[in-house]
Amino acid sequence: MNWSELGLKMGLEIHQQLNTKHKLFCPCATELVDEEFDKEIKRNLRPTQSELGQIDRAALQESLRKMKFNYETYNYHTCLVETDDEPPHDLNLEALELSMVIATLLNMHMVDEFHTMRKQVIDGSNTGGFQRTGLVATNGYLDTPHGKVAIENLCLEEDASKRVAIDSKNNDSNKEKSNNYTHFRLDRLGIPLVEITTDPSIHHPEQVKEVAYALGQVLRSTNVKRGLGTIRQDLNISIAKGARCEIKGVQNLDLMPKIVENEVQRQLKLVYIKEELEKRNAKVIDEIYDLNSIFENSSSKIISAAESVKGVILKGFNGLIGLEVQENRRFGTEISSYAKKRGVSGIFHTDELPAYGITKEEVESMRKYLKVDDNDAIIIVAHDDDVTTSALEEVIRRANMAFEGVIEETRKSLDDGNTEYMRPLPTSNRMYLETDIPLFKIEKDSIEQIKNNLPELPDAKKERIIKEYNLSDDLANQLVRRLKADDFEFIISKISDSNVDYTTIASVLAYDLKEIKREGHEISNITNNLLIDIFTLLSDSKISKDGVTPIIIELTKNPNLNPELIAKNKNLLLIDESAVLDVIKDIVAENTVMVQERKMGAIGPLMGMAMGKLKGKADGKVVNNLLKNEIEKLI
Repeated sequence: MNWSELGLKMGLEIHQQLNTKHKLFCPCATELVDEEFDKEIKRNLRPTQSELGQIDRAALQESLRKMKFNYETYNYHTCLVETDDEPPHDLNLEALELSMVIATLLNMHMVDEFHTMRKQVIDGSNTGGFQRTGLVATNGYLDTPHGKVAIENLCLEEDASKRVAIDSKNNDSNKEKSNNYTHFRLDRLGIPLVEITTDPSIHHPEQVKEVAYALGQVLRSTNVKRGLGTIRQDLNISIAKGARCEIKGVQNLDLMPKIVENEVQRQLKLVYIKEELEKRNAKVIDEIYDLNSIFENSSSKIISAAESVKGVILKGFNGLIGLEVQENRRFGTEISSYAKKRGVSGIFHTDELPAYGITKEEVESMRKYLKVDDNDAIIIVAHDDDVTTSALEEVIRRANMAFEGVIEETRKSLDDGNTEYMRPLPTSNRMYLETDIPLFKIEKDSIEQIKNNLPELPDAKKERIIKEYNLSDDLANQLVRRLKADDFEFIISKISDSNVDYTTIASVLAYDLKEIKREGHEISNITNNLLIDIFTLLSDSKISKDGVTPIIIELTKNPNLNPELIAKNKNLLLIDESAVLDVIKDIVAENTVMVQERKMGAIGPLMGMAMGKLKGKADGKVVNNLLKNEIEKLI
């Protein structure tokens, strides 16, 4: 595709948890809890007007779902601030300082006062219905291989609650509880979080991946939390004929280009549908029809199990409902996503019928009953009576949106690179001042102090360790990308012997540990102190490089063992040089004819014989040098 002609514009929003001692507005710990909750709190969702007397469109749509929420609380990790039963405490200044460090690394301009605001939240993930957030810096930039990208804003805010599922193995009452409520854990609520927003200056699918990687590297050079769920990425995408759609939860960097391509394809198809509907003079009939009599004796299990079957007529839509708008997802899927918000599992439409047990005769009877022709489409919903009506109202609403082309939406990222409708894109009328927290002045002296003590950025760190330790570009790059560079330098600093093999240590950290984990071993047991003990054995010539991995594997089973004792028990301790020489002399003597015929060319096969006989109890370099000397004596 020609991305420039399409007018592709993209922006990223990165949300990164900060590794501070306590939460943003209370003294609770920031670690997540792996235990049973202490109490439950139940709340209902209802929309309220902003100070301008307006209701956010996304909040209004969510309220129609009549959602109820159940919050799980924990001792020491949640308090009355998280349950919205107590005003927030003072701002966490450690979090503010860390966000200022990140802003400085991104070449941003700091604000002179930090004002805490309330941002409306409608999915139930915040008990008060809003998220506390404040602007820290603006107008920065980031250099990428595809060019410079502007960083618009950096905000410091509190993280939301984590949504949890109910165990399906539990009894019927627990299943009923799950159906009625959306469940959240409050241990994550309030953890300090930075939100970094780029401007829409990203114009190529590969570039967005590079920007996300570069931002991630900047963040990881500071004191941020690491691990699953600590960083979340949202992607805003639009084309010239389309509209801005926010894709939530874009976690896999390698999948980003495909997500962009699929979203562009979706928007192009929606534009095509709009133009085709206009040519056909199509329209949506704003009426819901009872179809119970048509399907009274239906053999379809879905239809026969439903209390009510109803349908709507989309005049001129025939063939467009089944049109593929994303890979393996059709325009009917887009409509179905809206209907599902009202409690149905899906819809039927005439572009795919007969199917699902619905016969050709039933489809023809329905067409005749509704007096539609071959250019028209019918959408059917089968469920409880009120749910069916509510779902079809959403079908009518979404079908009417087809005449607008692409609709501004918040969508969810799927594992296959597609996206799914979540809710309308929020409007701007959802931010207002938090009156319980005073403003905080950011002094110029504190900004200067931060500028003078910035952490080392990943690219600079890579170049430095290449120069200082004579590592290859690839090895240094892997250390930095896998966040092992600091471990590498720490281990080296603790090994006093000058005979340190930098490349071996780097290779173990960058590659071998990952391979050991892939083989099913628990490498979380392998601390830097254990690695120091192993590499000290190596630098003291007590073991060879070949002995490092077997010792690590043994320590994954029992980290309390002594590495040298493991080496002794597994017969990995090196023998002295004189004993190695005796083995080599015997091998050369037994293969005199080969040496005389091949001369130095015999070193390869003889080296294999020597290492096989020594079984890892001698260093390869030592064996090679001694073998060369013995061959030279003979020839």
